[in-house]
Amino acid sequence: MLKTIWGEQLQPDAVLPEYPRPQLRRDSYWNLNGVWEYAITESDVQPETFDGTIIVPFSPEAPLSGVGRTLLPRQFLWYRKHVTLPEGFLKAKTLLHFGAVDQEAAVFVNGEQLSHHIGGYLPFSCDVTDALHGGRELTIVVCVRDVTDESYHTRGKQKTARGGIWYTPQSGIWQTVWLESVPKTHIRSLRITPLFEEAAVELRVQTSVPCACIARLDERTVTFCSGTTVRVPMPSFHAWSPEDPYLYDLSLEAGEDRVESYFAMRSFSVGQDGDGVPRLFLNGKPYFHTGVLDQGYWPDGLYTAPSDAAMVNDIEQMKRMGFNMLRKHIKIEPLRWYYHCDRLGMLVWQDMPNGGGDYLPLTISAPLITGRHRDDHDYVRFAREDAAGRREFMQELEGMIEHLYNCPCIAMWVPFNEGWGQFDAREAAERIRALDATRTIDHASGWHDQGAGDVKSLHVYFRAYRHRQYPGARAVVLSEFGGYNHRVSGHTYNRKDFGYRRYQTPEALRFAVQDLYIRQIIPAAARGLSASVYTQLSDVEDELNGLMTYDRAVVKMDAETMRDLNDALVAAVSPDSAQ
Repeated sequence: MLKTIWGEQLQPDAVLPEYPRPQLRRDSYWNLNGVWEYAITESDVQPETFDGTIIVPFSPEAPLSGVGRTLLPRQFLWYRKHVTLPEGFLKAKTLLHFGAVDQEAAVFVNGEQLSHHIGGYLPFSCDVTDALHGGRELTIVVCVRDVTDESYHTRGKQKTARGGIWYTPQSGIWQTVWLESVPKTHIRSLRITPLFEEAAVELRVQTSVPCACIARLDERTVTFCSGTTVRVPMPSFHAWSPEDPYLYDLSLEAGEDRVESYFAMRSFSVGQDGDGVPRLFLNGKPYFHTGVLDQGYWPDGLYTAPSDAAMVNDIEQMKRMGFNMLRKHIKIEPLRWYYHCDRLGMLVWQDMPNGGGDYLPLTISAPLITGRHRDDHDYVRFAREDAAGRREFMQELEGMIEHLYNCPCIAMWVPFNEGWGQFDAREAAERIRALDATRTIDHASGWHDQGAGDVKSLHVYFRAYRHRQYPGARAVVLSEFGGYNHRVSGHTYNRKDFGYRRYQTPEALRFAVQDLYIRQIIPAAARGLSASVYTQLSDVEDELNGLMTYDRAVVKMDAETMRDLNDALVAAVSPDSAQ
């Protein structure tokens, strides 16, 4: 079994203990990660006895869970945990939070069903106050179903029959579970909008009951009403960028409730450079996004990173190589991952996980060779016939944007990739724009371009990239390329070997990557290319085309060489930002 160094050091009584919501932090926090009871049954009747223990929040399919079982589509996964809350913890309301549960979950507390949630990537909560009946004892039971790719639900790159670019399915709780207790009047949500060109920041706070709120930021105090938007001037503000990731502290009070947060001043847009070429802009200036595809998979935790330090390591390794952007591919990470990108200075292109029916090869693969695009209102061809599935996807897309809206690092939204479950992409872009006008949109990454969004998005693997400008105001981005393969003995998932070009030695890989950048990518940046996304950050299962091995133990590509290439890319467009 392949393990990371962080997985080897895992302590079951201290699993991902960090506060999971960095932009809405309270003193009240009771982490429920660790040892739970579990059972897998053939019916939806709660079992009287459980099969054993599981380490939450690792799914039963993940080695770090200690279970090693796969939940089948017609089975039910049960969790149970008894909790005694410490004296002094309880206030007026006690809330139970789940970071993410894949795919459908029902939550029972002390025998009462309090929640039913569908969707494996977004958080949900329930109020357990009444179920406590004035005491401090809780028995939490969670019932999970996960049909993976046998329904239209969002599933990302999980596949029942894994292989190639599709990965091991995982089920159940995969992000932190935690409790907090709050006053009757408390803050429910916070929305932060930096207005870069207007030198101001907008705040909007939703509370349990309307009340006066106090915000403290930049050595100032501002009072306003909950449910309204307040604009706070930010004269002579300190701008955020990957080279200078400056964050402002923010604290908020509503009645007796107090939360801590942060924000940054930055702007993302598309504009014309001095030669009239559409470019991606950061803070009002052309800025080249040199990125890497980041799948967020781990050999021992699957979707769940084995520790906070493991997430930080991925980001810092890419920073050392000179990348300024990660394309978070077909996955939504825990909020702490985005926090580390915010504080370390890493742009993020955020993909929406895909759903839909069985994908037709001619729809999702042929465009890589033919370059032909189809109208994505053809629901049959795109495996999107089910109207309920289309509605659910749009609801989750909007939920993702609301959930991640405050993260300064996110520069671009990507609702669809390579036609996987794509439909109505132009309409999706319009929905995104209505929710968030502060970021750019890649409405159809790779192919099946519907002419919408802010970028013309290309994937090129099997031919040389020759840059050309397209009519209109959209910037041109190479949102996937490379994928060069190198097997490192002792650090692979299995004997399979998926990649776009294979190299037998580290030296051959380094030379090939250098040649690719020097002959194709850097000249393209000078001619108008606005971003590039190399495939990929690490190996993932059969895929051996990472800059690191799957266990992150071996860095295949020399960091100094990669940094020189990336510095040249950035300097071709934004010389002031080159390091």
